Amino acid sequence: MKVVSIVGPSQAGKTTLAEALATLEGAKPRKHVLFGETAVTRFAFMGEDWALLEAPGGADHLPQLGPMLAASDAVVLCVPAEAEAAVLCAPYLRLVEAAALPTFIFINKIDIAQDRTSEIVAALQAFCPHGIVLRQIPIRKDGHVIGAVDLISERAWEYHDHARSSLMELPESIRDREAEARAELLEHLADFDEALLTELIEDQAPMTDEVYEVSTKVLQHHDLLPALLGSASHGNGMMRLMKSLRHEVPDVAETRARIGALAVGALADTVKHLGKTVLIRALAEGVAPGAKLCGAAVGSIVDVDGKTQLGALKPGEIGLTVKTDHLSLSGPLYTAEGIVPNPDWMAAHAANHRLILEPENERDETRLAAALPKLLEIDPGLSLGTDPATGKTVLGTQGPLHLRRVLEKLEADFGLKLATAPLVAALCETITGTAQKQYRHRKQSGGAGQFADVVIEVSPLGRGEGFRFTETVKGGAVPRNYIPSVEAGAREALAAGPKGHPVVDLAVNLSDGKHHAVDSSDHAFRTAGKMALREAMAEIGTVVLQPVSKVVISVPSTYAGGLSPLVSGLKGQVLGFSADPAAKGWDLFEALMPAASLPELFQSLGGATRGTASFAATLDHYEEQY
Repeated sequence: MKVVSIVGPSQAGKTTLAEALATLEGAKPRKHVLFGETAVTRFAFMGEDWALLEAPGGADHLPQLGPMLAASDAVVLCVPAEAEAAVLCAPYLRLVEAAALPTFIFINKIDIAQDRTSEIVAALQAFCPHGIVLRQIPIRKDGHVIGAVDLISERAWEYHDHARSSLMELPESIRDREAEARAELLEHLADFDEALLTELIEDQAPMTDEVYEVSTKVLQHHDLLPALLGSASHGNGMMRLMKSLRHEVPDVAETRARIGALAVGALADTVKHLGKTVLIRALAEGVAPGAKLCGAAVGSIVDVDGKTQLGALKPGEIGLTVKTDHLSLSGPLYTAEGIVPNPDWMAAHAANHRLILEPENERDETRLAAALPKLLEIDPGLSLGTDPATGKTVLGTQGPLHLRRVLEKLEADFGLKLATAPLVAALCETITGTAQKQYRHRKQSGGAGQFADVVIEVSPLGRGEGFRFTETVKGGAVPRNYIPSVEAGAREALAAGPKGHPVVDLAVNLSDGKHHAVDSSDHAFRTAGKMALREAMAEIGTVVLQPVSKVVISVPSTYAGGLSPLVSGLKGQVLGFSADPAAKGWDLFEALMPAASLPELFQSLGGATRGTASFAATLDHYEEQY
């Protein structure tokens, strides 16, 4: 079996393409849809088994693609037939390039194309370090695409609606264009094959089979990305694409060598009353019910119809595991004993759409705490945390649509009705001056009394220095064993300053005090230390500090110039931008921004870059809030 992922932006026609390929021979394919509308379609073509993996387009679904691509022998990048849409394909080109996966580009909806195919390829090339070469060119009549020329075989094919294309004579009007495009294709291929280069230098016409062989080699080595075209909704170009996949996609041994695992978890779901279901692909012998995988036994394995029981999976085959809860998409590259660490290219974008999550019924807190880690195991795009101010659960998603899917899943499978609330940036306080404060704690209530007397000196520290406690007590005024209690009390006072926020960046020095031989205690000195610092802070006065994050935005160069006014409008400070050395056509834009502005940055960035940009934010410092 060969497995191919179909990826691309929203509205590119990926689902239609998958259906068209899977029904080329008329039989009904087996399809299973998992969490997040990701799908696997299994079918046969010319006596061989195939599986197509597909995820919806959009930034919300990008994290799902890593495991899918790891389980695939090749990928088809489905792109709209318009040059302006190339930037929407940039995140997918970046991913498949980083994965070094054999990639076909399929220019879909060619029947309504307004741009020349060469213009579409040129626009895509701006985001792809490897060459993109046309393997077909369209045949137009009266402004409409009626067919295509295969540049390797030099055959012209006429399209028919929902029927196989038929051979036609190459129109005289495109002979020069065909010759030019074929020469360009051969020149690109010759860069990777000495024999073909020699033939071109000597003006020898290469044999068709030889050109196919070279094109297969460069595809499998990820040297070039071939571009084919058609219209999935009309069934045009499907047979040419499927035959290219059949002849050129490498077998599972190449995938095994690239990934280095026994099996890969490609997609996953949780099913009410059944537990976790993981679509796994065996890359070698040894994946079977009862066999050890990722350190524990595999449960039953069923076909993608969800019913038919399967035995041992042969290398390359896929199946759905049932009652094998230890498998996870957070580490989807399985060995018998554990996992292979994920390569860097599989890392999901930071889950920057962060909200406080709480159940409508307080009694469901425990159930929520048990349900969320289960979703984390099937969805690489999620993150979990805790709000330091309230202690409530913070859920990070890739965007509003992703959040809606998660909430629907939690209600449908776990019976949890949840509410969300904005996450408020954690503010702090600090002092602006110095003070000396004496505080005497005395209490007499019939039994043992309480007595502690402390004198402290309070002064500010530099930003980010935190809290420092020292003592210069002389003559045993405060016994040594009580000094740690004074420090503990001072630390308690830092929990909330006069304005109600945690206090940072100050120093306390214990300089003097008094004690009582009978009534002094750890508790008494702890209370005295806390109250002394509280009164000192109230006397000096505090200012509120806001957290400032360093933000690194990964953005297509097309949109980088528009980020400066966006960041400035959110009270950010632009640090600059430069070309991303790891991705052609991308820039890294750096800025300092108030943490309170990050939710708005997330929303604005999506609109300004059509959902293509992402960012990572780390706390840089605190500064006074104005």
